[in-house]
Parts: sequence; structure tokens; C-alpha cells
Amino acid sequence: MANTTIVSNNKQLLESRHEKLKWQGEALTGRWGELTPFPKHRDAPSPRIQRDKPRFLRGMLKIEGEVPNWSVNYGCGSRSTVQVDYFINDRCYMNRRILPLLILASTVLISSCSDSCKADYRALIEQGEFTSAQAAITHMLTDDGALSPRKRLELEFEIERLERIRKDFRQTRAEVVEYIRGVLPEVTDTDMERWEQSRALEWRVIDGRKLYFNRTGRNLFRIDPEAKAAWQAAHPDTGLTSGSGARKALDKHNLKVIEAAMVTGQRHVKPVRLRIKQAVVVDADAVPAGEVIRCWLPYPREIAQRQVDIALQSSEPDRHVIAPNDDYLQRTIYFEKNVLAGQPTRFEALYEYTSYGSYAAVTAENVEPLRPSTHLESYLAERPPHIVFTPQIRELSEEIVGDETNPYLIARKIFGWIDANRPWASAREYSTIANISMYCLNEGHGDCGIKALLAMTLFRLNGIPTRWQSGWEFQPPNDSMHDWARAYFEPFGWVPLDVTYGLRDSENEQLKWFYVSGMDSYRLIFNDGYSQQFYPAKVHHRSETVDSQRGEVEWRGGNLYFDQWDWEFEWEIIG
Repeated sequence: MANTTIVSNNKQLLESRHEKLKWQGEALTGRWGELTPFPKHRDAPSPRIQRDKPRFLRGMLKIEGEVPNWSVNYGCGSRSTVQVDYFINDRCYMNRRILPLLILASTVLISSCSDSCKADYRALIEQGEFTSAQAAITHMLTDDGALSPRKRLELEFEIERLERIRKDFRQTRAEVVEYIRGVLPEVTDTDMERWEQSRALEWRVIDGRKLYFNRTGRNLFRIDPEAKAAWQAAHPDTGLTSGSGARKALDKHNLKVIEAAMVTGQRHVKPVRLRIKQAVVVDADAVPAGEVIRCWLPYPREIAQRQVDIALQSSEPDRHVIAPNDDYLQRTIYFEKNVLAGQPTRFEALYEYTSYGSYAAVTAENVEPLRPSTHLESYLAERPPHIVFTPQIRELSEEIVGDETNPYLIARKIFGWIDANRPWASAREYSTIANISMYCLNEGHGDCGIKALLAMTLFRLNGIPTRWQSGWEFQPPNDSMHDWARAYFEPFGWVPLDVTYGLRDSENEQLKWFYVSGMDSYRLIFNDGYSQQFYPAKVHHRSETVDSQRGEVEWRGGNLYFDQWDWEFEWEIIG
């Protein structure tokens, strides 16, 4: 007998205790077993979490014989499908087309609620009344029986989103001023007001208190030109050019990539072999002893001629599931582990891979107009909430592009504008931002992923297909999580695009514009898309709803956010 858990907040559905099953086109029969409470993530008996009423009911569906791949079809207002692919520890996990009410918790940040409920809590959030907004949402969840499961999960995540914003905005004015005076001792209230008005300092009112983004003090010296000059005078580093810290020494390597590509006629050159050890360590007693923690570590994607020969050397625990490369654009290696009382829970993967540099000699003369193609349509389209052709985006596009029609020259204009006008700065968690490309436009700065999404939006609006790519960057001896993009030019196809590394400080035109169609060899690629499904599917909402570079962790009681675990990352060049 195989025991399978299906989670839903549709009590009527579960209490029917019978479903129509389909397996390889044949009708099978199954029977719901005893219904038991399934705790909400804030109900769990953990010292960090307060108990409440259970949100879900859990039904055990017993099926005779081995059923390695089957789907359950039933209606929740509309036809939905759960596909189960495999068993781990005698429990079956849902994957691919999972129930929309579960998917949305990890892929939807803010969605529309009914007009009647929008006005109250959204207005409260806009006014900074977070506690009142959360109370209003809780009231809706409790009293509005007409809310669909989808709307219910969206509202529940909105409560969580406000908590995440609180964690990102904890600095008081006095603390920010103290940090700034380490470089600018004579800072005045007038200076602070000027920086706040220009958005060089990021702040917001939360429950009547004016609070600043945790890293806004350091960001001031990246965003404001005068403050940046003062920082550079106090911390001279001639090795830095534009971007998040792209060092001039890297351009020596980039020149070799260009030369090798031009001489050999090959797009992908200068391979580097790397060894990576990555880990997630969950805090002791973050989850009750005896419970099972589920963990997803990012895992490198096989990309022909670009990232190849991936070899897992070891893992902890040994039992794992690696996501199929072709089906999952955010690839992971998945683990489960039982919690021991008073001890942290560790998950680790050690692997090797080979990374190639890349360069396509795209010019205004050899680029061609884009040919109509159905396989490119999704890469030209809007993708709410982060890629939307808003009136402000359209206005900016007209300002930058003008009457230019050559695709490569359009790309250079957009690339150059972002490089010159949107400096890199540390960012809030992406899950707290409603529209990332608009955030970059309005706030006047952004980190790598924020700048990449603005570039992707402007490229698509101007008929240039783009797609997301991300992972880690290595500038020996330094490293960092990093996001970039890819653009499509006829007849070259997909080429790398890293607007954060920006224009290189060189009179060599190929090197100057290298990151419009080239990439260094020192990258680790986990993701070829953003906000994608995991394998196996995550039941609870993700800590990072857009990207995947540190890991994700949950247990049956809910998601474990970043403040409940630590991540580790080590690397070395081995060939």
C-alpha cells in the first residue's frame, strides 16, 4: 500500500473522501483515509512560532500496488492537477503541475484581491500602518467565507511580506548618521533630508516609526556622487570600475576570451574547472525534534558548450534528488533530514563543473532584424509583476532609444543608460518588492538582479528577446551571488548580457562593450529563469520568490526564512 498526502484548505473537497484517479489513461479507485489536522506554519510547537488554529486538513489516500507516476484530477472551482513523480522516505511529493493554491505561495508576491478588500489594507500599507494592515487581512481571512483558496494564500503571504519588510528596515536615523559620520564627520540634518529626497537613503514609516533600510548607510556612498567620491578618497581602490565591483584585472581575462573567440571562430572558449562546496545549516531547535526538514540547494545547470561536465562528489545527507536539467530552469539538489534536539541540521553538496567564457562579435553591421518565431514570443512579452510595460517604462524607452531601429544599437543605448544612471547598491529581499523593474526606475539604483530586470523589460519593449540567468560570480579571490541576463540577436542567437558589469574602462570597442554579448569564464549558473518551479515542488512559500542562489528550507509546519538558517559557500579553481 502507498500512502500519499494531499494538502488542501478545501475542507469540503477532502471530506468527500473519494476521488477519480487516472493513471496511464485507466480509471483507478482510491479512498480517503482518516482526516487529521495539518498545522499552519505559525501553529508549530516551536519556541519561535505561536500556536493558532490549524489551516489545512490532511487526507491519506491509499492506493494498492506500485504507482510510480500518476495524477489526481479534481475540481476546486476549476480543473486542477497534481502530478506525483516519486517517493522519498515513504512519502509522496507533488511536482510539476501542483495545485495552484500551493504554487502561488512561492511564485506570487502581490496579486489582486477583490476591490472591496483592496482599499482597506493596501491603503494602510501605503500609510505605513503595518500592524493595522495585518489585522485587516486577518479579519478578511477569518470572516470572508467567499475568498477562494488562491486569494486566501495571496493574503496570507501579504502578512508574511510585511514581516519581511520589517526585517529589512531596522535602522534608526541615529544609527544611519553614526555610520555616515565614519566617512563624512560633518554630516548635517540638511544633508540627511537632501539624501532622503533624492532616494540615496532608503527609508519608510512602519507603525509610526521612521526606519531605514539596513544597508542604506553603505549604499549612500554608492548612489550619491559626492558621497561616493568621499568614500573612494577614504578607501582608495584603483582596481574597481563600474558595476558591483568588477575589477580591472578581470579585463585581462576578457581580452583573452575575445581573442580566442575571434581566432578560433568558436563562441565558447577559455574553460575553467571549479570545485564548489555549498551548505545550508538550520538553527538548532528552529524545528521541533523528530520533524523532517526539506532542503533545496541550488545545483548547476548543464548548458551545452557553456557549463558542462557537472560531477557531484558527495552530499550530506547522502540520499538526494537532483532536478532534471531540461524541465527545471531553477535547478536544485533536494534533501530531507530528521531534526535532532539541540543540534543544527546541516545539508551539503560538493561538486565540480567546467565553465567557459563566451563572446559573440555582434555589431550594428552584422546584426539582422528579428525573424518572427513562436519560440521567442514569451521572451518578448510582459511577465507581471516584474516585467510590465508601464507608461513610465514606455516614456523612459522613448527617451533612451529615440528613433533608433538597429537592434544592437538599441541594446547599447539601453545598456549604456542603465550603466550611467542606475548605480549598483545592496538591495532589499526581492520578495518584498512589488515590481522590481519599476523599483529600479523609481528608486534610482538597484543590485544586479534589479538592474537586469529593468534591462530585460526595456529590451523586450524594443523587440529584443531577453531571458534571466543567475548564480555566482568569481573574481579571484572574491566571489558573490550574481544575476544577469541573455539577449537574442539575429543571426547569433542567445548571447550573455551583464548590465551590472557595465561598460569597461577601455578604448578597445570590443572590450568596452564586452558584457553586451560576452561573458567571462568565472561564473556558476543555477538558473535560466526566475520564479520557477522546484523539483520536487515546494509546498510552502519560498524565502526568495524570484531567484535561487542560497537555498530554500521548509518543514510540514511552514517555510523557514533566512533568519532561521545560515548558508555556506566555498570554491576553488582546480583546472
